[in-house]
Amino acid sequence: VTSFKYLGSVITDEGSKPELLCRIALATAALTRLKPIWIDKSISLSSKIRLMRSLVTSIFLYACESRTLTAELQRRIQAMEMRCYRKILHISYKDHVTNEEVCAKIQQAIGPHEDLLMIVKRCKLQGYGHVSRLSGLAKTILQGTVKGGRRQGGQRKRWEDNIREWTGLEFGKS
Repeated sequence: VTSFKYLGSVITDEGSKPELLCRIALATAALTRLKPIWIDKSISLSSKIRLMRSLVTSIFLYACESRTLTAELQRRIQAMEMRCYRKILHISYKDHVTNEEVCAKIQQAIGPHEDLLMIVKRCKLQGYGHVSRLSGLAKTILQGTVKGGRRQGGQRKRWEDNIREWTGLEFGKS
């Protein structure tokens, strides 16, 4: 079997991209179903953003600790967040409003906030810290290696490569 769904997550031999695309589609569907809230003028912008963070973002963040983030997937995460904000602010792509302007409007409404990519990174690092403090099978599997080389050609990014990049520490030593 090359792919299957387990506990709501898509598991494939292709890496994290199919799961991330599935999560983006589910979050976008939830965002679309909430259209009556986004167009309601009696609800404040800060309330709409809090609703988006609790109802849409939580769908996207499910099992984010296990994803390997490549540069392309990071761009997709940022694009999904901007799509959500633009939907809430009623900004069409035809309006030629930059992402910086959208972020400024959101920050003006709710103050400083953590963007979606940083939340994903924080969750992944927290998950790694939790498992690395254990002393059992999970830690052995996470920090274990298999003898042999990697495949020829451009190397695929691994889960642990993200940890190395973000912390600057050697994997298994932190």
